[in-house]
Amino acid sequence: MHEVSLGGTLRDYLSGEVIEETTYEEFRQVLAKLLVEELGYPKESLKAKVDLCFNIDGEEMCRTIDLVIYDKEDKPILMVMFCAGDVGSYEREAVCAGKLFQGGPVPYVVISDSMDAFLLDAVSGKTLARGLKSIPDHKELLKMVDGYVREPLPAERRAKIERIFYTYTGFLQGTCCSESCSLPTGK
Repeated sequence: MHEVSLGGTLRDYLSGEVIEETTYEEFRQVLAKLLVEELGYPKESLKAKVDLCFNIDGEEMCRTIDLVIYDKEDKPILMVMFCAGDVGSYEREAVCAGKLFQGGPVPYVVISDSMDAFLLDAVSGKTLARGLKSIPDHKELLKMVDGYVREPLPAERRAKIERIFYTYTGFLQGTCCSESCSLPTGK
């Protein structure tokens, strides 16, 4: 399943703006509301639909990350990626995204289909917990990232991870539903 317009609009939970309703947008809204209302994340610490841009053979590709949580210094500390299908089958893609994200590596990534979730350590690649209860509340996440030191990836390693990440996202470029599924280029 790919993100396509459903022809309607809805009010964005984070910004209050009217936005296009898509096949994934309802799930993004539910996850944002869960993080803020049940897990104590400040609304202003969440950003929705943030592009993760990377290069393949000199061409810039971008993959939209559903939600990114930032600390008070505006550093990304958690990414949330919605997935359609078996949550476990998205682990490697999510870990790559965490390693490549601008301002990162992001220490933790959550992947969810809104019924199940995995909490991943993006640095080690390990699955730390499974189930919706595995998503840390805001205070717990701040403790988890206390003392975290961001070490940018060496260029050669980054290029390899970009290539792996592309294998997960590249199929969207110019295939299946063409324009409705293609990876947008950098802005």
